[in-house]
Amino acid sequence: MLAPLRVFGTIGALAVAGALAIAWALTSGGIAIAFADIAAALFGGAQGMTADVVRELRLPRALAAFTCGGLLAMAGALMQVLLRNPLADPYVLGISGGAAVGALGAILAGLATWAVDLAAFGGSLAAMLLVFGLAHGDGSWTQTRLLLTGVIVAAGCGAAVTLMLAMATDTRVHSMLFWLMGDASGATRPLPAMVVLGMGIAVLLPFARDLNVLARGEVTARALGVRVERLRRLLYVVASLLTATAVTLVGPVGFVGLIVPHLMRFLVGNDQRVLLPAALLAGGALLTAADTAARTVIAPVQLPVGVLTALIGVPVFLFLLSRHRR
Repeated sequence: MLAPLRVFGTIGALAVAGALAIAWALTSGGIAIAFADIAAALFGGAQGMTADVVRELRLPRALAAFTCGGLLAMAGALMQVLLRNPLADPYVLGISGGAAVGALGAILAGLATWAVDLAAFGGSLAAMLLVFGLAHGDGSWTQTRLLLTGVIVAAGCGAAVTLMLAMATDTRVHSMLFWLMGDASGATRPLPAMVVLGMGIAVLLPFARDLNVLARGEVTARALGVRVERLRRLLYVVASLLTATAVTLVGPVGFVGLIVPHLMRFLVGNDQRVLLPAALLAGGALLTAADTAARTVIAPVQLPVGVLTALIGVPVFLFLLSRHRR
């Protein structure tokens, strides 16, 4: 366990980084807005076009990106404990595949945005229940069985996505592909996802000590009195719900749930009492900054944020592998 001063310093620095990322998101864009105007729009009740841009466009998008990043980073940390595999990420169990099938089906049918979100969440929950049911069908459950079941379900969802893309008209394909690469531009209602994020961290922190023991192995956890089966179910359900919420909000965004937990372990160690809140803040800051860069780096063209996180994530993960060769 790190010294308390270092823990509070690290968490404080990550919170400042998240606040700065949100401030950057609010000030940057086609219309440059000063900090004074941001404060007036948020706290002073200012009116006009500038205030509308801040409150109705940039603030919901920044909060959505931060929330999605926090959801994915926490889900990645949980998946890596659950599967005892450092390469596990939130999408490894087919949750994003189910969300993609639901969302693209709704887009193909020409449904409204709220219906696309609802279909994405329903598809992710259906995939979660399918994986859990197949992996737990006879009462036994191993990490390998769960992982293989998730891979198979994800492959089936991938085939369904390819079929829908092949059937779609040219006007539908663009929006479908943009959703598949991750897009925060349509995330106008971040509050439900923020509630899920807050509930997730509140549920997990009381089990942080048990997670520390489980990370050392199932035999050790049982010997020390941890109810392993109950804890596994909790991890699976919470990680799946966090992933489903994130994918519904922004779409599939890769590498955040994979690299952020690794980076935080490098900074704060593997104590889940510190790692989980640190991953939440770091994931939120990273995705908020990536989304801001995606919409400003070659403005007025907006890049899907998933493309930028992949460009960031690949070299960072290769660097981490080079530092920890074992």
